[in-house]
Amino acid sequence: MRDPYKLLGVKRDAGPDEIKAAWRNLAKAVHPDHNIGDPTATERFAEIGRAYETLKDPQRRSRYDQVAQMAQAKTQSREQTIMQQRHAAREAEERAKAARANAEKIMEELARANARKAQAAAPANPQATGASESPEDMVERIFGAKAARVAPSQAAADTDTAEAEKANSAAIDETLADEEQLATGTGSSTSRSPFGILGSLVRRITGVAPDKPPEKTPEIAAEATITLDDMLKGQWITVPLSEGREARFQATTDIGNGQVLHLKNQGLKLPGMLRGDVAITVHLSTDNRFTLDGFDVRTTLPVTIENAVLGYETEVEGLNGQVRLTVPAWSGSDQIIRISGEGLPDGQGGKGDLVVELRLMLWEKPDDKVTDLMRSMREGFFL
Repeated sequence: MRDPYKLLGVKRDAGPDEIKAAWRNLAKAVHPDHNIGDPTATERFAEIGRAYETLKDPQRRSRYDQVAQMAQAKTQSREQTIMQQRHAAREAEERAKAARANAEKIMEELARANARKAQAAAPANPQATGASESPEDMVERIFGAKAARVAPSQAAADTDTAEAEKANSAAIDETLADEEQLATGTGSSTSRSPFGILGSLVRRITGVAPDKPPEKTPEIAAEATITLDDMLKGQWITVPLSEGREARFQATTDIGNGQVLHLKNQGLKLPGMLRGDVAITVHLSTDNRFTLDGFDVRTTLPVTIENAVLGYETEVEGLNGQVRLTVPAWSGSDQIIRISGEGLPDGQGGKGDLVVELRLMLWEKPDDKVTDLMRSMREGFFL
């Protein structure tokens, strides 16, 4: 959903009465009955309704404002750092060139070392000797003792450096391909010690585990209202979030009122972090026909006095149409008749029950004969 304030044409500090008036005016203007020739009228009408539902509820409005502020701060931060990223990309390109040159040297030395090892093991040259050279020794021979000391201990050094360097070490140390991305501006832009690449190669050769993956953006909260028909039909429910984004979930019959659904990877995405989740609190809308009791569906049946006394057969509305039932003779008000298998699916191949509560009703107009009969029964004599 787009910005509800813009959809309704109100300011962000607008009061409830102003919001309600704006919604009423727009609803009248875009109502499908008044725009028969417009195929988008229905969607626009629904969108305005969702915007009003968001702003009329103080809690929903507050949550939306908080998320919108986070998104705005994220956009401003991105705009402020774009020049820094370009400058860092140019520096990273130079570092990438140097890293590739160093890598080529190391690969050449590894090839020579493997060749010498193979030659020493060949039967044709039994006099050849020489122990295999470790990666640390090779780095020391090529780049000096300082590089050899720094390279194998780079993972530990990263822990003691600044947090900005730590956040980018995983991207730089993972592969030399990350340096290629860094040079083109698609990778991290924070400066890194030239020994970081050497540490990456040594860790890959010696099998040292890479740094931890980035953290996940905190979960955000939202609310959704679904109907009984949504649950029975398995409808997909759309929940508006910030920046025009939406989260979606399927309404199923096992969702309870007030249940919290956690939607993975449908939340916010902040720089340097993985996309977060959305926690949606589900509310079941009231239904004039039925109320839910677990997997059972409850409804009421008005019964007149004569039918309650004598009993009769009738029909009552169920989830899938009319259901026949028998009201026993001498049935009192609030008596329950349970019809098995006419409730909600329980997820295990079975169904709940349709629970019918009887409500004893009088006639619309007084009847003299019934009045005399009731008086005689109460006072103990017959006319």
